[in-house]
Amino acid sequence: MATTLVRPRTLTAAAPTAHKAPALRHLGPNWYASVMGTAIVANAGATLPYQLPGQRVACQLVWALSAAALAVLLTARAGHWLHHRDQARAHLLDPAVAPFYGCLSMALLAVGGGTLIVGKDLIGTGAAVAVDAVLFSAGTAVGLVAAVAVPYLMVVRHKVEPKQASPVWLLPLVAPMVSAALGPLLIPHLPAGQPREAMLLACYAMFGISLLATLLMLPLIFGRLIVGGPLPLVLTPTLFLVLGPLGQSTTAVNQLADMAPQSIGAPYAGAPYAGALGAFAVVYGVPVMGFALLWLALAVCMLVRAARAGMGFAMTWWALTFPVGTCVTGAAGLARHTGLTALGWLAAALFLALLTAWILAATHTLRGLLSGRLLAG
Repeated sequence: MATTLVRPRTLTAAAPTAHKAPALRHLGPNWYASVMGTAIVANAGATLPYQLPGQRVACQLVWALSAAALAVLLTARAGHWLHHRDQARAHLLDPAVAPFYGCLSMALLAVGGGTLIVGKDLIGTGAAVAVDAVLFSAGTAVGLVAAVAVPYLMVVRHKVEPKQASPVWLLPLVAPMVSAALGPLLIPHLPAGQPREAMLLACYAMFGISLLATLLMLPLIFGRLIVGGPLPLVLTPTLFLVLGPLGQSTTAVNQLADMAPQSIGAPYAGAPYAGALGAFAVVYGVPVMGFALLWLALAVCMLVRAARAGMGFAMTWWALTFPVGTCVTGAAGLARHTGLTALGWLAAALFLALLTAWILAATHTLRGLLSGRLLAG
């Protein structure tokens, strides 16, 4: 009798997939918030009505830090898309992560604007104009795409429930408002006539895009808070994101009013509008700044509650920086147009709050990077 020996198959667990550059796998678009939060410190500090000795030099150093951080992060995010495309696609399909793609736009715009505000002292006006033109163009293009693509994904691909509504949803919608606020910096460097007028009106169009989209989204967010109760502790700092469109829109109308006389004034057909746009900056800005202060008080109360409940550090802490910074620039713009000393002091007080939040967020982020915890996923 012949016998056949059959070796039993050994079942082995599949080896885990090895990824190149594993440290970049969990590097999401939310990291651009750290660049935004750093750049706004330089931009806001340089535009305050009150300047201390050495303040502008400090702003230059902070701008240089934000520019370096942007370069490093752009490189790292390129590596993320190159080596971890599955995770990058998963981020786009995650309703909690996809809105952060608006931060890429705002990081480019904030650093670009800072280049013209304080960076020109270090690299020269000509180079600063060229750098800002590139960053503004790229940031605006990314922002407009995000303002359409992210809401589209939320409607078509994301499975979103009412209880998931959070201020993070505002991020792709506020990006065009940042373009509207920083675009006026380039107007004096454009040829007089049609180019300046086109830039001015394009910025007003982006102001409208962001403002009306924000007005559609805010009721969902506030309704979620009223019906669903407080946000989870880790998300509590994102309540400050609501200040972004408020402060940035106030900044935008004041910046655009400054440029209106040389963009749409005589001898152009729109001459009568230059004065009206200056009045609009105050008529719009003061009530919106009032609402921003109301929301700031509510957000601070919720933040104190979360801190007492044991809220630990997360990258959401960066939400305490850029939105507050936009209120600084908004209040400074109103102080400039009204001559009201109280608004100047408000801008200074908000800047101190911004600086405190930035120091806390930056210190904890640096610790988390050194320990590897923030990139562990």
